[in-house]
Amino acid sequence: MIYFWLYALVGVAVMAMYMRRHKRMERAHAEELAASKAAGLGEPASLHPIVNNVLCIGSGSCVQACPEDALGVVGGKAVLKNAAACIGHGACKTACPVHAIELVFGTEKRGMEIPNLTPDFESNIPGIFIAGELGGMGLIRNACAQGRQAMDAVYRRKAGGKADFDVVVIGCGPAGLSAGLSAIEHKLSYKLLEQEDSLGGAVYHYPRNKIAMTNPVDLALVGKVKFGEIQKEKLLEFWNGVVQKTGLKVSFRERMEHIETQADGTFIVKTNQGNYTTRNVLLALGRRGTPRKLDVPGEETPKVVYRLIDAEQYRGQAVLVVGGGDSALEAAIALAAEEGTEVTLSYRSEAFARVKQKNRTLLEEAQKAGRLKVLMTSTVKNIGPGSVQIEHEGESRVLRNNAVIVCAGGLLPTPLLQKIGIQFDTKFGTA
Repeated sequence: MIYFWLYALVGVAVMAMYMRRHKRMERAHAEELAASKAAGLGEPASLHPIVNNVLCIGSGSCVQACPEDALGVVGGKAVLKNAAACIGHGACKTACPVHAIELVFGTEKRGMEIPNLTPDFESNIPGIFIAGELGGMGLIRNACAQGRQAMDAVYRRKAGGKADFDVVVIGCGPAGLSAGLSAIEHKLSYKLLEQEDSLGGAVYHYPRNKIAMTNPVDLALVGKVKFGEIQKEKLLEFWNGVVQKTGLKVSFRERMEHIETQADGTFIVKTNQGNYTTRNVLLALGRRGTPRKLDVPGEETPKVVYRLIDAEQYRGQAVLVVGGGDSALEAAIALAAEEGTEVTLSYRSEAFARVKQKNRTLLEEAQKAGRLKVLMTSTVKNIGPGSVQIEHEGESRVLRNNAVIVCAGGLLPTPLLQKIGIQFDTKFGTA
């Protein structure tokens, strides 16, 4: 009997400790949620979870599974405490023991255009497939999986008509690279087009040394690539090694301009270098599309670029970075780390929205250290040979300037794809 009460007391003590720790965690998560909303970080960028509060039991499994620390438990229910940090990883949905999580695109306030796709990633036009970022999946792991699965579907598809290729893959980012390897594995005749001078897609445009991938991926002919965190340069080096080892052929600097559907169900892919007939097409394009421009005098000069590749080349110069997303903050932070570089970050709004907390913290540290200046509610009015004119809080300012880096996002290739006939849905918080 004594042992019974002893065990009971130990159990009560353990439960009391658990409850106290759980309440402290909930208070911390509630504070993070409030701070996130106050900072304008309440809107997720793309694919993200929504929680069914009727089913949710507040186990915290999703919180532990989230690699970006975007989820928390408040009031006994899971919440997206830092929506801007969410990258659509999907581990939360898998980890939920009661299936209370659904992954959706867009929000009630902000819609997101997503192409209509079958489970095999085929669009409304039979024979045209879409994989990767254009379909709403930004993660490298997901993009690689979709490229492989789309090629599996192409292999199974019985397409008639005579053509130069079984499939033309447009874009050699993660999805296109994976698809090309799968095409070789399935012994499909293929053409892989890339408009840039290097493979990698969006990864190619990352700033130097940025962490590009954090999860293993499966590639045809290669198997499971068991990387943990890996920087952009090492990932691109690995991918280039894969291309050489497997013999994957990539047509660089070749841009798709139009796709025509033929009466026999085949397609003509028109590029800036020629035309190709094919039985299938895989669009592995990014969502960046054409860089969004400022449309101000002087923007056409060579000193204006739309991505930062290497911060070191701007050492000792006066550089203006324009934009308020993660790419703009990361560019400004990287430039500020270069000795003698004078960095100014210009953003048109009052607060940064949908940026990672890590970038926000690093930016604030660089500001406090005097390594960069931030001009909120500012717009560029004119770009001169050695200066830029900016309107800041109603006043005109002229800054010394050697280079301008515009990180204002891109214009989606939606009009081009709609011209081809591909249908899109605008998602407002729906799957």
